[in-house]
Amino acid sequence: MTQLRQGAVRTQRETGGAVLVGVSIPIPEPYAARLTRARVEAGDPLAHAVPPHITLLPPTEVRDQDVARVEAHLGEVAAAHSPFIIELAGTDSFRPVSPVVFVRLQAGAQDCSRLQRAVNDDVLAQELRFPYHPHVTIAHELDEDTLDRAARSMDDFDAVFPVVHFSLYFRGADGVWRDTVDFALTS
Repeated sequence: MTQLRQGAVRTQRETGGAVLVGVSIPIPEPYAARLTRARVEAGDPLAHAVPPHITLLPPTEVRDQDVARVEAHLGEVAAAHSPFIIELAGTDSFRPVSPVVFVRLQAGAQDCSRLQRAVNDDVLAQELRFPYHPHVTIAHELDEDTLDRAARSMDDFDAVFPVVHFSLYFRGADGVWRDTVDFALTS
């Protein structure tokens, strides 16, 4: 089942008839607030533009006429997958390959990977820049000392929550990512 949120904004028309979308598992409260605060405290400029999430599909340009097809595909993916549990604990980094510090998944990574493979198919099929590794970013493209501080600040972070849906996000003209359609895991 999909649900369009009230007041959903689908305005990203930079490329003439295309939108920028992403698909992610949103991190629920109260954990989302702490993760956002960590990103703000690290000085990450995307802290208020990108809500805490586990990416299933990175930012991807989709033609306007394909949005309904994308939503249908995501509905089929959600119907074929069951809810699962995520546990987040501690931090890690992709350095030196990429200047990213993140919170690790202690449980649920295999479920995320299965979901990611299914999402990254059909109208959304693409080659990824890096192998898929589910995580929650807390600092991105900052200097080494700042990345180290961000990692230490969240090293004791722990969260456990059920994943019952994933969301389709659209980047607004203001650069903020908004989850506008939820897809319930119903298998």
